[in-house]
Amino acid sequence: MNGILIVDKPAGWTSHDVVGRVRRLAGTRRVGHAGTLDPMATGVLVVLVGRATRAAEFAEAQVKGYSAHIRFGMTTDTLDTEGRVLTEGGNTPELAEILAVLPQFTGRIEQIPPMYSAIKQNGRKLYEIARAGGEVERKPRMVNITRLDCSGPLPDGDFGLEIECSKGTYIRSLCADIGEALGCGACMSALRRTYSGAFGAGDALTLGEIERRGVESCLLGVDTLFKALPELRVTDARAERALRNGAEIKLAAEIEGECRVYAESGEFLLLGAVKDGVLRTIKSFFEV
Repeated sequence: MNGILIVDKPAGWTSHDVVGRVRRLAGTRRVGHAGTLDPMATGVLVVLVGRATRAAEFAEAQVKGYSAHIRFGMTTDTLDTEGRVLTEGGNTPELAEILAVLPQFTGRIEQIPPMYSAIKQNGRKLYEIARAGGEVERKPRMVNITRLDCSGPLPDGDFGLEIECSKGTYIRSLCADIGEALGCGACMSALRRTYSGAFGAGDALTLGEIERRGVESCLLGVDTLFKALPELRVTDARAERALRNGAEIKLAAEIEGECRVYAESGEFLLLGAVKDGVLRTIKSFFEV
């Protein structure tokens, strides 16, 4: 069983919890996910089954979209409303003030990962250190935020954020940094991933739906990860054999750059790259 599941992760579940449930439903240990979601978060989680786990690095690297709620005037140790309150009662800024600071958080920026995260330092996860009452210095990481909009206030007084960003962006840290820039403090009060790469909320299934329908009937082909790339079909049997053995092949087709490569039968073989008429394999996905 090989392919991709687009899961609508429920609140209160870790991404690892979702992987565990899919392993039981699919009857295989070979299951992974592409891009961790916090337990309080919901939304699109790309789950890879079988040989599709080889595509994890590509799925993780794809741009992601989020809808978040930010609560001003309150800070916590986890940077969200589920943590221990550190300060509260600060002023709530006007929407115009919020919009004025957002440009400084757009584009390539440095972000310090939160202590309550799964990043390892000296062999220990940061959240383990934090739960024991410790704190360590974290190196800032470069992330890319390509869209950042704010709306509100919402009925509960929080504000809405719409975000598009790169792998490794912590929305909790973004909320806290915006609050710090405004001098009132802030934390994240809700989070939903609305898309991951080409997969949106409309593609996502709940775990209940997957269980009722069966995992295999819900799987998408691993090639859907790369559907924005051009397709190349190899019709020569010797060339196909060479690719299956990891060799490069010469092409008559006029194509350059990355592409999806298929056998004459329609089987998805690999993600490849063509340069000067020579096709090489980036990652293979055929059964061995």
